Amino acid sequence: MTTTAEIVKNNKDYTIASWSVQNAWNPIVMDRAEGVYFWDAEGKRYIDWSSQLVNVNVGHSHPHVIEAIRNQIGKMGYAQPSIATEARGQLGELLAEITPGKITKAFFTNGGTDAIETAIKIARMFTGKQKILTRYRSYHGATFGAASAGGDPRRHGHGPGVPDIVRLPDPYAYRSPVYNGRTQEEGDLIMADMVEEIVQMEDPKSCAAILIEGYSGTSGIIQPTEVYWNRLHQICQKYDMLLIVDEVMSGFGRTGEWFGVDNYPNVQPDIIATAKGITSGYVPLGATIVSEEIANYFNDHMFSMGLTYSAHPLAMAAGVANIEVYRSENLIENSRDMGKVLRRGLNDLAEKHQVIGDIRGTGLHQVIELVKNRETREALSGFQQPFTEPLQIVYKTLRDEGMSTFVRWNMIFNCPPLTITEAQLKEGLDIIDHALTKIDGYYEG
Repeated sequence: MTTTAEIVKNNKDYTIASWSVQNAWNPIVMDRAEGVYFWDAEGKRYIDWSSQLVNVNVGHSHPHVIEAIRNQIGKMGYAQPSIATEARGQLGELLAEITPGKITKAFFTNGGTDAIETAIKIARMFTGKQKILTRYRSYHGATFGAASAGGDPRRHGHGPGVPDIVRLPDPYAYRSPVYNGRTQEEGDLIMADMVEEIVQMEDPKSCAAILIEGYSGTSGIIQPTEVYWNRLHQICQKYDMLLIVDEVMSGFGRTGEWFGVDNYPNVQPDIIATAKGITSGYVPLGATIVSEEIANYFNDHMFSMGLTYSAHPLAMAAGVANIEVYRSENLIENSRDMGKVLRRGLNDLAEKHQVIGDIRGTGLHQVIELVKNRETREALSGFQQPFTEPLQIVYKTLRDEGMSTFVRWNMIFNCPPLTITEAQLKEGLDIIDHALTKIDGYYEG
């Protein structure tokens, strides 16, 4: 039998880990998984508090999804994208049913990054304009175009990136000085007015689209109010720009709605880019879904994009099965209900631990931000910096006590599978409580 040490050595010797200094990579060896848990090679159980990469929305090893994949591969393992399949048509129809407004037609990609790349290309082709406006604190993927569009600091070092990406300031109410002495709605309106000014300075005749996450993700779950979203929608309409909504992470029930943008019912996207929860990671898949108007444009114009694995039959079957699970098990509603339980638990932790400076998010998509002092809001670990000692302690304690989740900068992410129960939420919150108890002494208030 292969030992844990041997498995790790093989992985480190012959593979490259994402976003890691390779010598510092110290992976858990996952052996099996079920529901909200997975087990390492030595039988230790972990609660999957981040749904892996915020994508295993229906939980691990769901029998309905597994059976759908098994049935599909029994019929055929692959069909080139120019061929029609039953599952492809089914998934396209289901997406048209659950996406907001007039979003009707999907192009299938390998994942979220190329869904974003496709959305940018479509916006430029459809409008005849080039500039894409995006927020600094955002993440849209890791390939050249998507990384250029995102504001994540990990893009630095890749060179200048693709041209005609314009940065927008963030509606970060907890830290932006714009919000000092103002309500969030007042600050959001100012931030949105700044977006319009930037469009004017960049020349509306050259601005193709605003690209924004339906609900902010790994940059800190920084989310404005409806006031901001409504103004962005108005700006796009006023200057003949498209609104591209990145729903890679916030889609498929993560925020207690089918899509993050559904939290803002007056906003109508022109393009949605999504992935992750579309198959819950069982098979790689993304989708760029467009409005009827954009879809009709390509009836008479070349759609000059393609991928070898676009509309892969296994991914199509997994996507159909996932939507069936979301509906049959009421997972969107469960995300909304358990999100309220999660927020109450996080609020209780904030009363106990002064190092919690802010709690943000909705549904099963929430984050706590850790600070040295609630008055100054000085972060307990710096943005774009290696973990300070207290964050190292937090990360180690969570892992030692059987929790797998994102700990990034000074934030702990709380994004478990949508199948989670109240008892399982309490289990996870107790582990976080233990970790924060170990760093209470670092508070300087």
